[in-house]
This record gives sequence, C-alpha cells and structure tokens, in this order.
Amino acid sequence: MGLIATEHNEAELVHTTLQAIRRGYEVFVTYASESEPETIDLARLLDARIVEPDYPGANPDSLLSTLATTARRNGCPGLIYQFDVSTPIDYGRSERELADRSSYTIEAETSQAREATPEIVVGIPAYNEAESIASVVEGATNYADLVVVVDDGSRDDTAARAREAGATVIEHEYNGGYGSALKSLFQEAARRDAEHLVILDADDQHTPTDVPKLVATQGETDAEIVIGSRFVKGAHTDAPLYRRFGLFVVNALTNFSIGAFMPSERITDTQSGFRAYNARAIKSLANDDDIGDRMHASTDILYHAHQRGYTISETGITVRYDVENASSESPLSHGYSLVNNISTTVQNAHPMLSLGLPGTGSILVAVSVAYWFVTDFLATGSPSFLLATPWTVIGRSFRA
Repeated sequence: MGLIATEHNEAELVHTTLQAIRRGYEVFVTYASESEPETIDLARLLDARIVEPDYPGANPDSLLSTLATTARRNGCPGLIYQFDVSTPIDYGRSERELADRSSYTIEAETSQAREATPEIVVGIPAYNEAESIASVVEGATNYADLVVVVDDGSRDDTAARAREAGATVIEHEYNGGYGSALKSLFQEAARRDAEHLVILDADDQHTPTDVPKLVATQGETDAEIVIGSRFVKGAHTDAPLYRRFGLFVVNALTNFSIGAFMPSERITDTQSGFRAYNARAIKSLANDDDIGDRMHASTDILYHAHQRGYTISETGITVRYDVENASSESPLSHGYSLVNNISTTVQNAHPMLSLGLPGTGSILVAVSVAYWFVTDFLATGSPSFLLATPWTVIGRSFRA
C-alpha cells in the first residue's frame, strides 16, 4: 500500500495505515513537501516504511514511481496506492482489480462508490464476540464490498471492535437471538440491493477465504441459496463425534420434513450457518415474518426455500471447533429446539402424515387386539392367557 503524507491528513493517514497493516499489507509512505511533515513521525511509529522523494516538491507521478520502485525492491507482488486518504479503501475490490490487470500499480478502489449497491455483502451475527470479531471482520473485508455486523445486544465491546475493524454495525438494544440477527442482515442487504449476502459466524469457526467459493458456486449453479457444508467433497472439519451424530439425526429429520427423500435432493448440512443468498432470496427472506428468532432460524429458512421452489446447492468448507465459545447454546438445548421446531412444522404442514397415519395405525392395532380377544373368548370360553394374565395380576394385587 502506497500513501502520501501531508501537513493536513494526519488523522486519515493514521487510520488508513492501521487498517492496511492489520490486513497484512506492507505500507510505504512518502511526501511531496520540501521538508518532512510531522505526519511522517506517526507513520514511523506505526511501522510504515518511509520513502524519501527523489526531489523536494516532487509531482504525483514521480512519487508513484518512487513508491513502486521501493515496493519491487522489497519483494511486494504489486502496489495499491491512494493519494487522497480521506475516503475509505475497499480492499477486496482493490485486490481483485490488481489481480485482473497486468499493471504493477493501481489506484485504490474506495468503498463510498459501492456502498449503496454492493455486489457482495458479508453479514456477521454477533453476541459477546469481542475477542474474535475484529479478526473475522478483517478477514471478510478482503472478499466483500461491505461487511455488516449485527451486534445482538452484546454486553461487551463487540460493536466498538467491529467498527474499528471497518464493519458497518447494526446494534440491537436487547438480545433477540440468532434468527433476529439474521433478519436484520437480510433487511440491510435488501435495502442496499446486494447481489450476494454471505453469512459468517463471529467466533472464527468459519474461514473467510471460503466466501468466494460460495459466491462462485452461486454463479455457476444459479442457486438461490448455497450452503457451506461440512460433509461434502472438499470439506474439512474437526467436529467431535457426538456433534456428527447429532447433526446426522437433525439432517435426516429436516430432509424428511421438507420431503427430500431422494439422495440427489438431500441437504448434507442443514444446520450450517455459512450460507450465500442471492438477490431473490435476500428480498423474500427480508419480508418473511415466519423466520424464528432463535437458532432454529436456519431450518425455517430451508422451509422458506422449499415452499418457494428455490434451488439449494452445497460446497465444501473448512470449519474449526478448536475456538473458544464455539457456540452460545449447548448441543442438547440446540438439538431439542431443532427437533421440536421440525416436529411442529411437520405437524402444521403435513397433519395427515404426522398425526393422521400414526393415529389411524393405533386405532387399527387396538381394534385388532380387541377382535382377537373376543373371538378367542367365544371359541374357548375363557380369555387368552397372554391377554388375561396382566389383568389377573392387577386384580390379585388389588385384592391383596
């Protein structure tokens, strides 16, 4: 990253230098004035490399040439420069632009130009994630036009740290739950007319480098929803055995509830929160009041998609379980909530299947047993030993 220091851009230069260094850039700073401005001392304190101009009062072209030469000598693969540091840099777009061009240097793309209509929005629901939120935001920024964090009533510094890392932050006054945060993300992405909304966990379990993978899969398949799966080819996860078993049960129940009986129709990871939504899905989900506020919102979204005939694709992702506080809800509580939600949904959507058939079956069994008992009694004059014994035992106990 190449920057120019002046007497009047101290605050902006410090902010841009910090943001670039946090994202892993080497920062080179030069100046156009005849004498070294005080801002240069601040850049030195931030570990930026100070590049002396070729001559006092050098013009912008000369300064850029000097910065590029210095960057090459230091082994940098390219130079993104910004002379007006008053506008925020869109690092993801800048990197893609540099990769697409044959030029060694490009001017930084700024986020203001794309803020209203971003192509890729990364949404992060967060609750008391102050320890990890900054690194997640910084990683996501490399692959998004806009990063939005919904702070769902956190009691720590989650919101402040997310803002410092460069995210747009939406704050909930109270903790409404995972689904509540998702709804805010759908509504914000719809308001900005985003082409893609990719949901990431705030606890660092997901790898931001997988974001382009989900977006690319969406482009290739034209699917309304792409799920980052832990159980398809290309996936890597260290999920404990008990989680794998629990997910197997929940996946089977969820697929059954939406009528996905054929192997080609089944979703391998129904509870993955790492998902990409296209513009059509974003807008419909933003206006669906049936999406629950809690953790079962992931399942509600699948029902939403099934009812509308949306295409759902999957792609392998990397998920870590060696992070602290990997989930804000215990596996047992989460599992009970999911199974209860699936059961309720199946009863409402398929009453004959879920209640009618079991009820009819129970009646048939009862009638069959009664018929057997009566016919046996009429034929022998005494009740069947197998049927009479329990009642005989009960009667004797009462007489005793």
